[in-house]
Amino acid sequence: MRQSCRGAQRASGTLFASNEGVRELDQYRRSPPGTLIPFRRPDTGQPSGGAASSRPRLLEVVRTALRTRHYSVRTEKSYVAWIRRFILFHGKRHPAMMGELEIGAFLSHLATHAKVSASTQNQALAALLFLYQEVLGRELAWLGDLVHAKRPAHVPVVLTRDEARAVLSCLEGVPYLVAALLYGAGLRLLEALQMRVKDVDLARRELIVRRGKGQKDRRTVLPEVLVDSLREHLARGSAQHDDDVRRGAGFVALPDAIARKYVAAPREWAWAWQWLFPATRTYVDGETHQVRRHHLHETVIQRAVRAAARAARIPKMVSPHTLRHSFATHLLESGYDIRTIQELLGHKDVSTTMSIPTSSTAVPGASAVPSTRELAASLTSRTVAALIALSSTLS
Repeated sequence: MRQSCRGAQRASGTLFASNEGVRELDQYRRSPPGTLIPFRRPDTGQPSGGAASSRPRLLEVVRTALRTRHYSVRTEKSYVAWIRRFILFHGKRHPAMMGELEIGAFLSHLATHAKVSASTQNQALAALLFLYQEVLGRELAWLGDLVHAKRPAHVPVVLTRDEARAVLSCLEGVPYLVAALLYGAGLRLLEALQMRVKDVDLARRELIVRRGKGQKDRRTVLPEVLVDSLREHLARGSAQHDDDVRRGAGFVALPDAIARKYVAAPREWAWAWQWLFPATRTYVDGETHQVRRHHLHETVIQRAVRAAARAARIPKMVSPHTLRHSFATHLLESGYDIRTIQELLGHKDVSTTMSIPTSSTAVPGASAVPSTRELAASLTSRTVAALIALSSTLS
């Protein structure tokens, strides 16, 4: 059965046009539900159901609905996995023939038998609510009284300045550059790895984060001590890209429909759109058959940071995100106001920034809340000054 599910995932790999996706959803909602989910067999490419074979496959319709609403690829994979797991848990019954009781039983099983965390249980619930509300067009009767699993309040792990310096000193090469950007610019791990060459401005000491968490762009600062290292890294990356082009490769995945709108973009702007931290190997895109190079995988940095923390003998659970928390904490302890740090971190709500732990000493200036216009006018000078305070740790 797992192979059939994977076959259905491969068969639905191409993106749907908006009108086609809407028509498919309408067709699915008008057709009578069956008792089996019509998965596609990977060997023959034919659906496995009988009378249900003429209907669009459920998981394919779910993917269409997610892509029409511009959900991220990771959210799509997560939601589809939870919906598949929900179906298999109830003996492959069609979700249209199930309801509140079956959803409650599945969520209870996750909490009592699977021992999942509260955040994992809430993610499964979000996937099922999307299935019933957006795909099946059905409101659940008890939705108003729904109680989400309560997430425990965790205190994030934060390094001292000496510990941050020790971790960074145990890193070298690309892992050091990525980790230094997490600590020196407050980036999330994927924000650093998914950064393009065109979003790095060495002259202005500025980084542009494209489509960060919540699909929001923002500007942040580039630490002065990393400029020369990044310039050398870009030179090596440019030479690698030139070598890829000579071998008939050098392509890169472009967002949205840029590749179709600007046909020459993959070649004319190829270097500008390349990942700042490219992967060591190339791959062949299944749709365009282009030889591309993806960005470095996050597990490379995660393993390197954990190994560096062990080498530095730091008795804390250190991850790449710990460096981002340390960035914010050290700025707060240096007296920079909470709204500036919120802007740097890309937090939607200032309460998220205020949950970052600080030392027991008072934080001067932390209570000052400037207006939006004042913040926009002074952000560049403030953040440049703020990064100077952390330069001694990075160097």
